[in-house]
Amino acid sequence: MDFSKIKEAAQGYRADMTRFLRDLVAIPGESCGEKGHILRIKEEMEKVGFDEVVIDPMGNVLGYMGAGETLIGFDAHIDTVGVGNRDNWNFDPYEGYENDLEIGGRGTSDQMGGIVSAVYGAKIMKDLGLLNDKYRVLVTGTVQEEDCDGLCWEYIVKEDHVRPAFVVSTEPTDGGIYRGQRGRMEIRIDVKGVSCHGSAPERGDNAIYKMADILQDVRALNENDAAAGTEIKGLVKMLDEAYNPEWKEARFLGRGTVTVSEIFFTSPSRCAVADSCAVSLDRRMTAGETWESCLEEIRNLPAVKKYGGDVKVSMYQYDRPSYTGCVYPIECYFPTWVIPEDHKVTRAMETAYKGLYGDSRVGVPANEEMRKARPLTDKWTFSTNGVSIMGRNGIPCIGFGPGAEAQAHAPNEMTWKDDLVRCAAVYAALPTCYCK
Repeated sequence: MDFSKIKEAAQGYRADMTRFLRDLVAIPGESCGEKGHILRIKEEMEKVGFDEVVIDPMGNVLGYMGAGETLIGFDAHIDTVGVGNRDNWNFDPYEGYENDLEIGGRGTSDQMGGIVSAVYGAKIMKDLGLLNDKYRVLVTGTVQEEDCDGLCWEYIVKEDHVRPAFVVSTEPTDGGIYRGQRGRMEIRIDVKGVSCHGSAPERGDNAIYKMADILQDVRALNENDAAAGTEIKGLVKMLDEAYNPEWKEARFLGRGTVTVSEIFFTSPSRCAVADSCAVSLDRRMTAGETWESCLEEIRNLPAVKKYGGDVKVSMYQYDRPSYTGCVYPIECYFPTWVIPEDHKVTRAMETAYKGLYGDSRVGVPANEEMRKARPLTDKWTFSTNGVSIMGRNGIPCIGFGPGAEAQAHAPNEMTWKDDLVRCAAVYAALPTCYCK
């Protein structure tokens, strides 16, 4: 394999990738409204010579290149979040912009740049004769990740019956190789009370007061240490081998967190005692934590136990229809996952990258110093489709994608043209490094 030819080929498609990404940016495509993105991706796949392109009943687009024995996947979710407060943007988020180095617009980093590089990475494999009887490439443009990360891959694995040997997540990695992420789940706490007239609150049972006690315990769970005398031991305890057999990977990924994200109540009026209160918790999980352990942790808080049967702790469910009308219900549980640093997939990705670009991250003048200061192989802060690919289904997953994590969901989102080129080159080289 000639790495210099791969780099040259990727550079030759720089203008094509720029055009493709700008076309996608111009099409709004929030979760459950991605049809325009999917059709444009299908068009590009067919144009560059994919052997088979299908759109499944959920609305994901799956493009195949080659006919070898081992299936290797490259995943990009192609839905975006909304634009938020338009006044925070210095340019039109759908018209976008470009200059010699950058492309701006909603979804450029998170994460339509990934599908652009993956499509052209597969084309480079075909152009240079890298496809052989050892592997077949699958590029997926997946839906609803921003709403429910991993749902698309639950459908692909269980309903489309597609199971690659491994999958590259093309989420933005700021020039690095990412081998894991913390998991997350969405927890709800409901508290019952009894209403009465606000002029005599002692006649009722105020659900908001009960919830206030519980929330102080939730806060302690996030902020406390794990010392022997601490009644509510903090989540930091999972970094300690005394509490967690997976403490080494937990230290790599970072400690779990919990915070209140929403609050709801019912009351007959503003002149009455509240008869119910509920909150949503955003729970980030590290290695060694499960949805069962996280729910039990909340149920065992002193204030929750104090109020007994008046408190219900549960996990949210997701059942929003895709743009095709497909409903595929699932728990709002997104497991932690981490691929070992000595795994064959990790080593193959590092071999491909180092053969092309050396031992450290690279970038443009504006970000190269920051990138080089970080380890080449690291992890994400946020969540990805890897929660299903590896977290639920045990398919090895590794991350490498154009753009920056800090650009995700931010106004004035942008990415770098050089990232598109480098990622396409690494994707083109990876299968051969893995199959050799």
